[in-house]
Amino acid sequence: MKTTIVLDAMGSDDRPQPELIGAIQSSASGDIDIILVGDESILKPALDELPGDKTHISIVHAPDVLAMDDDIRQARSKKQNTMAVGMQLVKDGKAQAFVTAGNTGMAMYFGTKIFGLIKGVNRPCLCANFPTRNGQCTVLDIGANAECRPDFLVQFGQMGAVYARLMNNISKPRVGLISNGEEEHKGNDLVKSAHPLMQKSVPGFIGNVEGKEIFGGEVDVAVTDGFTGNVFLKSTEAVAKLLLLTIKDSLMSSTRTKIAGLLAKPAFKKVRSLLDPNEIGAAPLLGLNALVFVGHGRSNSDAIVSAINQARKAIEADMLVELQNAIKR
Repeated sequence: MKTTIVLDAMGSDDRPQPELIGAIQSSASGDIDIILVGDESILKPALDELPGDKTHISIVHAPDVLAMDDDIRQARSKKQNTMAVGMQLVKDGKAQAFVTAGNTGMAMYFGTKIFGLIKGVNRPCLCANFPTRNGQCTVLDIGANAECRPDFLVQFGQMGAVYARLMNNISKPRVGLISNGEEEHKGNDLVKSAHPLMQKSVPGFIGNVEGKEIFGGEVDVAVTDGFTGNVFLKSTEAVAKLLLLTIKDSLMSSTRTKIAGLLAKPAFKKVRSLLDPNEIGAAPLLGLNALVFVGHGRSNSDAIVSAINQARKAIEADMLVELQNAIKR
């Protein structure tokens, strides 16, 4: 069966341009089909104006758009919203994955409602890869569940290990529990309660870890609650932005540093690509009985392409079945 991915064409802040351009670029090779979901009266003329081959792109009409500040009641009233329509296409077997740069809470709500959860999973979680000294570290949950129970963290660890193995090509992922110290007795009540459970049920568990272990490349999967994970994510993005701006300002401060900057441009370009959120693409919503990827609202076309590539890799790796099997164990 040919790989087909549903793309919410009305998810990003600058919709639908990033989604349309991303769809054209992703489907250019001809070995993947993209189904755009959104208001056809908007999408079709906008798509027609763009250059490129659109042979492998189709549109499914969904006139209702979910706003970033919509609550559940408002979302329910929009029966033909892009998330509900798009996810139903996956549920009906018309595609193998769903990608959106829209409201994370709505993706979690409609994903749970339409697909249900993997048997044995209490809550879905979001994960993202962070650059380390020698690769990447998968951190989860990064914002789906502000309040967690110890058993939630166990499930996050199990699913995170599968993700790191399949998506980051790590044969035996090392899984850590984020805490304020490496010692077993450190941490709040949640961490202290989760530690022995993870020790028993999470393959590759190495104990508590701090930020230095994450960025130092000493752990492949770092588990935490959604509140802590989201603060970690946003703080990391802010520090990365500060570093890039500081380097840029320093290099532009004199003629000598400008020359040095030109010589070092390839190295700085590599650093920028590691720290750019658009290179990450999207965060998978693990725990659903389907493959769902949620991108940043500020996603540009490069981020959409990255998100589609992530979804494609997950499909090819049979990640959903692997997650289901991991929780069964």
